[in-house]
This record gives sequence, structure tokens and C-alpha cells, in this order.
Amino acid sequence: MSTDPLRIMTVCTGNICRSPMAEVVLRERLASAGLADRVVVDSSGISDEEEGNPIDRRAASVLREHGYEVPAHRAHRATAEEIGQRDLLLAMTSRHARWLRTQAPDEASAGRVAMYRSFDPAAPGLDARDGGGVDESDLDIEDPWYGDRTDFERTLEQVEAAADAVVAHVRERLDGAGRAPGTSSRS
Repeated sequence: MSTDPLRIMTVCTGNICRSPMAEVVLRERLASAGLADRVVVDSSGISDEEEGNPIDRRAASVLREHGYEVPAHRAHRATAEEIGQRDLLLAMTSRHARWLRTQAPDEASAGRVAMYRSFDPAAPGLDARDGGGVDESDLDIEDPWYGDRTDFERTLEQVEAAADAVVAHVRERLDGAGRAPGTSSRS
């Protein structure tokens, strides 16, 4: 068994709302599961327009009010090198997933891209996922940046809804029984 940590990256547009929210939630859930020392989670965006900016104040506020610790964060755009170094890339929308696949340095890296919400057991199309019957855009987490507090609350709900299944997937991978990213272990 490898001693190298499993590396996960969550990805959205500017890396100030959805992906850092998912990063914070996953880090906490992995720590609660006793996996913090075996998994590294970070986040990035597909755009450099927010480069260097902190997490959106509304996202940080919602996270804190729900009991999460929000560490210092500086937005950045994912690089092909980073994409190639991650074991699992969790896209917030189908647009992000497409971008990651086109920027991936090789087919193996492109194959490690999954929709974040594909891990949510209540997400649309779960039964069809393995057969390809769901459109990835059905699993998009809408951008809360243009909305109000309610939109950030909804984003957190969607992120939390998939987090435990991401942790279960990671545990399976670490234990050597992993499956392809974003596929269900349910029959």
C-alpha cells in the first residue's frame, strides 16, 4: 500500500465560492473519518479572473455559521500539471468537467474527472449514471455568486449532500477496492 496521500481537487469557475466550499467540507469530513493524514484536498478554478482573491465573504459566512473553520484561501486557476497530479478532480459543473478534460495532460488524468454531485445519492439520474443515461449538466451546482445568501445556503446543501459518499469512495480507494471516479457502488 502506498504511503503517498490521495490528492483531490475541487474545481469551479473563479475558485472563490463553490470549490473552496467543497474543499472545506471535504477536509472536515475526511478528518472526522480519520483520513486527514492520508488525503490532501485543495481547490482551483478554470478562470484566472479571481486570481489571488480570498473566498467570497458570503461563502465564508455560510460555512462559519454551519460550524466549519474557514482557512486562509487565495484563488488560482488549475494548471495542466496540477490536473495530472490529482487522483480525483471534482467538477462543480459540466463546463468545469469539460475544461478539466481538455486541459488534462493525458487520458488517464482526464479519466479522473468526475462531477462532484455524481456522489450525491439523491442527485438526478443516479440509476442511469453507470449506463451513461444522465447528462452531466443535470449534476451542476449552480453558481451562487450572482445570487443572495439563499443561493450560498443551497450550494452548501448540495456540497454536503455528496460529501459522505466522496469520503466513502476515498476510503475504498485507500483500502484498494476503489472504483472509477463518480460511479456508484450501489446496484
